[in-house]
Amino acid sequence: MTGKHVAVLMGGFSSERPVSLSSGNSCADTLEKVGYRVTRVDVGRDIARVLTDLAPDVAFNALHGPYGEDGTIQGVLEYLQIPYTHSGVLASALAMHKEQAKRVAKSVGIPVAEARVMNRHDIGGKHPMKPPYVVKPVCEGSSFGVVIVKEDQSHPPQILGSSEWRYGDTVMVERYIHGRELTCAVMGNVALGVCEIIPVGHSFYDYDSKYVKGGSKHEIPAKISPNIYQKIQTLTLKAHQAIGCRGVSRSDFRYDDRHSENGELVWLEVNTQPGMTPTSLVPEIAQHAGHDFGELLSWMVEDASCSR
Repeated sequence: MTGKHVAVLMGGFSSERPVSLSSGNSCADTLEKVGYRVTRVDVGRDIARVLTDLAPDVAFNALHGPYGEDGTIQGVLEYLQIPYTHSGVLASALAMHKEQAKRVAKSVGIPVAEARVMNRHDIGGKHPMKPPYVVKPVCEGSSFGVVIVKEDQSHPPQILGSSEWRYGDTVMVERYIHGRELTCAVMGNVALGVCEIIPVGHSFYDYDSKYVKGGSKHEIPAKISPNIYQKIQTLTLKAHQAIGCRGVSRSDFRYDDRHSENGELVWLEVNTQPGMTPTSLVPEIAQHAGHDFGELLSWMVEDASCSR
């Protein structure tokens, strides 16, 4: 028994609330099993008061999306001087802003897809770049608001100009990279294995294939050449360090090997709050490296600090 009191922060009020509750509950259950004293905290706007009263030894951040993943809750925890897991204020804010993260990654030689940031209302009826391309909100996760525009589409998707669009006005238009979806996790300063995500019945790794059981098949280690495998590990660690991530992070890649084995490898983004649900990638990747779920979470709790 460690006796440490861990507050698991979950829920919140972003569009990723259901994912966060699922992550938070599975983490809380496992942390209790391995001997921590756990309080589950569904985060509301009174979080500073709740945590002051609770005075935990560590805050385990299982929040996803805006407020939980963008430096906001991290700033509150710094203010309260409660040690917390995952990345700090700067790295969280940077990684959440897809355009800025891309600039930093590109500056250290990580290959990224060409992209431009614009107001969704300025897109109108004319393609902002030659299809195929992807339109995504600058600051969302879990594939919320991601729209793929195929080669044969005559005009941009109408949803972008619609009042039904709920993901902010600033969007990133990015060249669509054909190919396989690969991901790699970092734990501390070590890149773990590379996993291929094979969507089952979905055209890309969207919300359902991420979080619905059986929505995607995870193949670890990915069946790719040792050269590409190693390159992904190197780039994952490079992105983690360039953006200033701490604890656990996960980088996503596209690998187009249709024309040659070396093909085109492109870094898409780093996720500073990767999912921790039963179907999530990081727990599977850690398991492959010999760390079961309890060990992974214990490591994260013991790694927690302020000024990250």
